Amino acid sequence: MPEPTVVADDARSDTDSPDCAVDIGRWHDLAVAALRTEGAAGELTLTFIDRDEIAELNEQYMDKSGPTDVLSFPLDEVPEDKPPEMVDGTGAGADIGDIPVLLGDVVISPAVADAQFAEHAGTYDDELALLVVHGVLHILGHDHQDDDEAAVMRARELALLTEHHWGGPAPAAFRQLHADD
Repeated sequence: MPEPTVVADDARSDTDSPDCAVDIGRWHDLAVAALRTEGAAGELTLTFIDRDEIAELNEQYMDKSGPTDVLSFPLDEVPEDKPPEMVDGTGAGADIGDIPVLLGDVVISPAVADAQFAEHAGTYDDELALLVVHGVLHILGHDHQDDDEAAVMRARELALLTEHHWGGPAPAAFRQLHADD
């Protein structure tokens, strides 16, 4: 299976959360590890953006007012019943593995992460890790619309964070749910 590709960027303005450090390499590596562990291949973008920008996206795509911490935008989906070969423009067969799958885009607001980490993941670092993994899992089709889906998604989050972020059990202060959930 081809390796997943993650393009990570800190696209925040100089005035949005200047005290909130974002280690692009670290979060890139976490996203790649999560994709690899989940058996996904393809291209993903991971972008850290301004609070105002994520608020606009939240309103435009989720019909919700105000900023949020993370949004995921899945793109291509390879159907499970897709034949192993596809026909290219010349009529010749092309191996589906040669065609890059665009998994989607994950956007995160460090400013929102900074404002909520104390009541959520416990530390700013753990909050960003949770948001990266949460966003990746949404790209891969996980959701939390009902209790069963939410339990599966939370279990995958915890497993990925345990393996790739902490390298052991979650800290005692770590919480996956917001206080109002």
